[in-house]
Amino acid sequence: MKYWIIVASKDHLQRGLTDGFIQANHGKAAPLKRMQVGDWVIFYSPKLEYEKPEKLQCFTAICKIRDENIYQHDMGGGFIPFRRNVEFLPAKDISILPLIDDLIFIKDKTHWGAPFRFGTLQIPEEDFRLIAEKMVMDQSLLK
Repeated sequence: MKYWIIVASKDHLQRGLTDGFIQANHGKAAPLKRMQVGDWVIFYSPKLEYEKPEKLQCFTAICKIRDENIYQHDMGGGFIPFRRNVEFLPAKDISILPLIDDLIFIKDKTHWGAPFRFGTLQIPEEDFRLIAEKMVMDQSLLK
């Protein structure tokens, strides 16, 4: 089992939350192919809305990869992103700011945003647990 973070503005994440799917790196297949059934994914949203400057800097969703399927969906305007089915857990948004010093995957605490620049990253289980325990009220769902 592996643990991942996908970076997406909260408004882009909302589409997947409603229908039980994820997309990564503006619809690319490669990050989704690295994930396996049973892997956990946490979403980090640097902004509330993709094309607006308002910062959010929160972990905004948590889900588990549900099946092997990676498929494309036509969203119109020539945009046909790759998707993966997931099961989202009921969770609350939590700020990254109080967690920065404790997160192992953030090596340089001064430039803590650097690991997010590629859009998808694998994190240690310890970091996943630290974040997930603050997001999810019912801890039994994290098993």
